[in-house]
Amino acid sequence: MEKLDKAQQLELEVLQRQKFMNAVIYEKNSPIQKFYEDTSIFLTGGAGFLGKQLIEKLLRACSVKKIYVLLRPKKDKTIHERLKDMLEDPVYDVVRQRQPNFASVLEAVEGDVAELRMGLTDKDWQRIAEEVDLVIHMAATVRFDGPLQAATVTNVRGTRECVTFAKSCKKLKCFTYVSTAFTHATESRIDTVLEEKFYPCTITPEDIIHMAETMDSKKIDEITPEIIKGWPNTYTFTKAIAEEVINTSARDLPVCVVKPPVVLPAYYEPTPGWADLSVMYGPSGITIGIGLGVLHVFSVEIDKKLNMVPVDYVNNAIITAPWDTCERRSKGTLPKDDIPILTISSSKRAIVWDFMSSVIRSDDCRRLASPLAVWYCYLIETANPFICWILTWFLHYIPAYMADGVCAVFGIKIKEIPSFRKFYQKVYKMSNVFGYFFRNEWFFADDNLSDMICRMSGKDRDIFNCDINTIDYGQYIKIMCIGLRKYIVKDGLKDSEKAYKRQRWLAVVHYVFMALYIYVLYYFMYLAYKTVEYIVF
Repeated sequence: MEKLDKAQQLELEVLQRQKFMNAVIYEKNSPIQKFYEDTSIFLTGGAGFLGKQLIEKLLRACSVKKIYVLLRPKKDKTIHERLKDMLEDPVYDVVRQRQPNFASVLEAVEGDVAELRMGLTDKDWQRIAEEVDLVIHMAATVRFDGPLQAATVTNVRGTRECVTFAKSCKKLKCFTYVSTAFTHATESRIDTVLEEKFYPCTITPEDIIHMAETMDSKKIDEITPEIIKGWPNTYTFTKAIAEEVINTSARDLPVCVVKPPVVLPAYYEPTPGWADLSVMYGPSGITIGIGLGVLHVFSVEIDKKLNMVPVDYVNNAIITAPWDTCERRSKGTLPKDDIPILTISSSKRAIVWDFMSSVIRSDDCRRLASPLAVWYCYLIETANPFICWILTWFLHYIPAYMADGVCAVFGIKIKEIPSFRKFYQKVYKMSNVFGYFFRNEWFFADDNLSDMICRMSGKDRDIFNCDINTIDYGQYIKIMCIGLRKYIVKDGLKDSEKAYKRQRWLAVVHYVFMALYIYVLYYFMYLAYKTVEYIVF
């Protein structure tokens, strides 16, 4: 029998740990499973990274009647074609094996949260409002540096429209709004505790929506820095205003708010390390860049805490929160106009970048190297923006220009990277966008989440585990690495040992090359200096 690759072996070991959870799922009698039994759900953001895994877990663990997925036509594809493409994602492989007809539970509904009334026709609005028991709103534009106008229309007005829809639902059990833990991670709150509560905003939802609807986009772009002053980007700012929409407009609804931090590939479910391409814009993208030997510099404070949680833990909390909200309301322990906010935080046992980096650099992790790595895998971390800029030129831009020149001379075309220069420009831009979060830290209170976990039954804690304390981050980082290899790099989780040995001789090549590279740069700088000296004197 052929020996399993080390990466495949790790994947198999993790899958074995799901057996007990699956046995509990099959019993179909936990309190949360009963809560979702025969319910109809309206979901926004279902085509996103978080949304796809949420749908999968609901279908695999609960007997829901219907999930209405709000979709908009995109890239010449109808909503039905988009749903079909979405269901081909590997995230649904497990539920497809167990429930071959699982797609019959899903119904694509044409609409767009960026439109008034979410772009729903009157007929769809009325039909779905008659049937829906639960509304889960997680759609948002997650482009951190996007225009304020577009972010406001989608994140703020879209939330207002979704609340309006929820109010028209005749059988509504709960409205769940998925925000982000970083909504109020402003400059003034660095190194402070962010509590599970609504914070005051600098502008009302009505005013920012009116501005987005009536003001010229160029004018809005000009005044954006002043409007979002204190916030790092338009995404966190508009999500903060969207929370105020919930605070001021949804108190007459059974409602809860769930606030995840940075969402990473899956820990266990449905398969170890599952991810999709959207994770490329974030910490997972950094990990892939390191693992392929193309990312060598990043701006980060190595001793700052990283608040990052696997997607399956986040969605387990999102599934649990409506049940808990309804249970507490029915028992009178939650006031009718109170809105529970649950932050999914790892602050109490958060890892620091230095720990994550040490795991990635460890021999165990290097033995999980991808055979598709193009160069020696290493990373230089710095919190100094100027040093980061210098090193980026030295280790990214200059080699990129050289590589582009070689490709142009020999007619080499790489489909995935048409221009190395543009690729590294995007990397540097991402470094600047995320640098704020990697160079600073906040402490996220998660008492409401902890209390909710205590109220869960033993069976539900097995099925819908959202307890961050159960995460072994040392193991998880390795799982994330093999997940990124399998689902993003797509190297088949093969030839890890060959890749490990290849990295050892690539290290020698790298250091020899760097010595020659530094010498050549020094020589040309010396010639340039002598030329200037000759001309001047």
